[in-house]
Amino acid sequence: MGMPHDQYASDVSRLMEERIYKTVHIHDTEDIRKALAEAKERGLPISVSGAKHSQGGQTFAENAIVLDMRPLNRVLRIDQVSREITVQSGATWEQVQSAINPFGLSLRIMQSQNLFTVGGTMSVNAHGRDIHEGPFIESVKSFRLMNAEGKMIEVSRTSNSNLFGTVIGGYGLFGVIVDVTLSLTVDSLYKQHVVPIQYDAFASYFANEVRNNPINVMMIARLSVAPEAYLTDMFITTYEKSDEHMSAELTGLRHENAAGAGVAKFALGLSRKFEWGKSLVWRLQKKGYLLSDGKLISRNNAMRPDAKFMEYADPQRTDLLQEYFVPLDQFRPFVDGLREILLKDNLNLLNITVRYVPHDEESVLSYSKRDSFAFVLLFNNKRSAASVEKFAASTRKLIDLAIMQGGAYYLPYQLFADDRQLRSAYPHTDAFFAAKKQVDPKLIFQNEFYARYAHE
Repeated sequence: MGMPHDQYASDVSRLMEERIYKTVHIHDTEDIRKALAEAKERGLPISVSGAKHSQGGQTFAENAIVLDMRPLNRVLRIDQVSREITVQSGATWEQVQSAINPFGLSLRIMQSQNLFTVGGTMSVNAHGRDIHEGPFIESVKSFRLMNAEGKMIEVSRTSNSNLFGTVIGGYGLFGVIVDVTLSLTVDSLYKQHVVPIQYDAFASYFANEVRNNPINVMMIARLSVAPEAYLTDMFITTYEKSDEHMSAELTGLRHENAAGAGVAKFALGLSRKFEWGKSLVWRLQKKGYLLSDGKLISRNNAMRPDAKFMEYADPQRTDLLQEYFVPLDQFRPFVDGLREILLKDNLNLLNITVRYVPHDEESVLSYSKRDSFAFVLLFNNKRSAASVEKFAASTRKLIDLAIMQGGAYYLPYQLFADDRQLRSAYPHTDAFFAAKKQVDPKLIFQNEFYARYAHE
């Protein structure tokens, strides 16, 4: 066993920290093979990391050789006719968007921000805002995986198909994703439509006016966290197909405005500390939403919202993301239960958005077993052990609430769920771990998620 170097790994939450053996920056497949050989020689595990925006140790393990995949970031092929791209797994979505935008192409599925890596998105099987698209797995045509033996494996729905639904949403436990071929769509022009609404009317409005209206392509909704309208007032933004001319100004990729990001960052900082700050932010958001109503935007620009204002480095506190999925008919009961828990436990909720996720049957660890609403929650919390444990206890209440409604919680975040909750939300958990052992019997690929729940 190799003696660990004086290195530590963490992630954007800064809640977990683990001593690792070392970090290897991956530029090509030979770098991966060398890391695998060293891991075997020294009896060490391998962990795989990208942008490190998961928040539960999914990108590192104790005494591991951590592969930083970000240098492996080349676009290998763009096929404008078949609307496909082949790209290395360390590329960010910003890099991908920059490559495909000149061809009039766009991604089918991507998280709200474009700072994540392709491999990271695959490993958590993320979802986006397009109401006609399910989780990321739907847009994957094929990928190449290097297994624990250093062998390159071609994976698709017809080749080594047993790996398709386990590697995608597999948190790096089955091998190293080297590159992936994705199906793309056309970069179309949309008109934004903004509607203020009360939460108890949202589900029916979505069913009748959003999902059943063929003009709608994307949707995101936001619940108020202001004390005077706590989880009652909402805004829905839909993106409707537009026949207007797609000018060069509209097709050019939009970049964040530094001044605007500064104002947003300041307002979010007030929201972290004061209840009146949350009221201020909600008033500003309402003005912003109403100003955007009727404005035209390209699909690519709609899929690259601002992110810099969320950067946060307070040494005593941290921002924590969580996500819950509930069936469509359980929207109101879930929000009512959510409000009760958050107020009773006095959690500092900064933001909550709602998206629609069609059901997914391809991934083994599917979080949307039925058509679902996805609730993305952003909290601010102290980093002290006592405060984190209190937050963990509240999280377990939220997880039970989602499970009680027939839903699930999202796995890339904190490891607060107990074993019962994991297996209730994800009934195929044991089959997933069994598949991992079959593919990687020496357990070369590991992370804190595996250590916490696999019970080897």
